[in-house]
Amino acid sequence: MPAHTAPPHPMNAPASTLVSLHGVTKVFTNSVTALSGFDLDIRTGEFVSLLGPSGCGKSTVLRLIAGLTEPTAGRLTWPGSAHEDHRSEIGFVFQEPTLMPWADVASNVWLPLRLRGLSRRDAQARIAESLALVGLQDFAKAYPRELSGGMKMRVSIARALSLQPRLLLMDEPFAALDEITRFKLNDDLLKLQHDLRCTIVFVTHSIYESAYLSSRIAVMSPRPGRIVAEVAGEIAGPREKAFRSSPRYAALCGEISQILLEQNAEERA
Repeated sequence: MPAHTAPPHPMNAPASTLVSLHGVTKVFTNSVTALSGFDLDIRTGEFVSLLGPSGCGKSTVLRLIAGLTEPTAGRLTWPGSAHEDHRSEIGFVFQEPTLMPWADVASNVWLPLRLRGLSRRDAQARIAESLALVGLQDFAKAYPRELSGGMKMRVSIARALSLQPRLLLMDEPFAALDEITRFKLNDDLLKLQHDLRCTIVFVTHSIYESAYLSSRIAVMSPRPGRIVAEVAGEIAGPREKAFRSSPRYAALCGEISQILLEQNAEERA
């Protein structure tokens, strides 16, 4: 793995490992090999972005961590945890909000709690808290058709947060949004992570988004996916308003771009 690293930050100091993937290979029933020799450790409190070309297996990594599929080879471990089933500790936000159009916002947020046997009455406080976290406390009775794209994604995030997860998995959640909305939700997400102190693994195609959000960027090769480089980002948490125009941000974007250019050149050679 190339030694592409940015200057050290406190967030990059040793921390406990939450979940590890070692030598993971994933072959689907259609014989497509999505991942091969994939290695990644996710440390507690990190914001890790998975960056790479379409089809390189980024979403497959999230599904493996979430327990939605099993590796064909290799292993996935949760060091220091006595639990075998970690699904109760994970929130998952997909690229599309996937809201129930016939249900109001509060009912959509209640869904994962209801599936775990929690009544609407018992879940009420958790629903209200989750909506407040994403700034939608006044929209509990609204329906998806009455919301903007950004608001729908906030509902999706609130739904994931209602589970009070240790680990939040996000699969290109802002890809379909306009740039202004995307910037705002990037900032909101960093504040959420700071307030909740959760760990986030975030899939994106955007160099600029990964550089802005991440305490670490893991760059993946084309399929079959593996990690070809890791770049140390900023300390997890909110950013100063001037960060997007700072030399540090420009340097991060440039470093990541160079890795992708080198990877592309190797593939063509």
